[in-house]
Amino acid sequence: MTRPADVLQQMLRSDSAKPRITTYDDTDGPTRGERIELSARVLSNWVSKAANALQDEFDIAPGSAVHLDLPPHWRTAYWALATWSVGGAVAVGDTGGADLLVTTDPGAAATSDSPAVLVTLAGLARSAAVPVPPGVMDEARELSTHGDQFAAWEEPADDDPALVHAGGRTAYAALVSPAGTQGERRHLTTTDTADFLATCLALWASDGSVVLSRGEAPADVLVERSRVEGATGP
Repeated sequence: MTRPADVLQQMLRSDSAKPRITTYDDTDGPTRGERIELSARVLSNWVSKAANALQDEFDIAPGSAVHLDLPPHWRTAYWALATWSVGGAVAVGDTGGADLLVTTDPGAAATSDSPAVLVTLAGLARSAAVPVPPGVMDEARELSTHGDQFAAWEEPADDDPALVHAGGRTAYAALVSPAGTQGERRHLTTTDTADFLATCLALWASDGSVVLSRGEAPADVLVERSRVEGATGP
């Protein structure tokens, strides 16, 4: 059985410098115009830091649930991989009872019944652009202090939940299903975080990569972007 942590290691062995996720931001706001590209090596570094934070600061382990209140984004990808690296379940959408909230919404972080992490999407952010509620981790400021190497304390069982979404649960044994042609680079425009994460895993498991366009862009821009990136779709 292949698990998300195995997929990440496979990408590192295959070609650690190859782009694995490229994000174009067409949203209205301060991140508009950004293009961020992560290789497997860089993605792994982010995953290690987030996984160490989850394990050391929040005691996330098999049986724990992390609510990712995040849009499809490269930061969402590493928080999901980090959660799976420690054996927890990624919860997306309307979920209750999570052990940790990871969100871009300071209001949600302030009123959360569980501990919370405030994420700033901007690629070069070094601290949150808004006041951080007391007791909430400022990811942009604090995540860099965590280690670049990660070792899990526990491994999840095959039937432990890995993804919780829309009232359903996907176990670790069923989470990774390779899809697409080997090495495919696919252009995505989805706004569904669960769909985004599942597609990333499927493509990465086939040694592929993802181009994500966020927000609204004209059709001709998307077509040209696919051409430039050598990607199929959207």
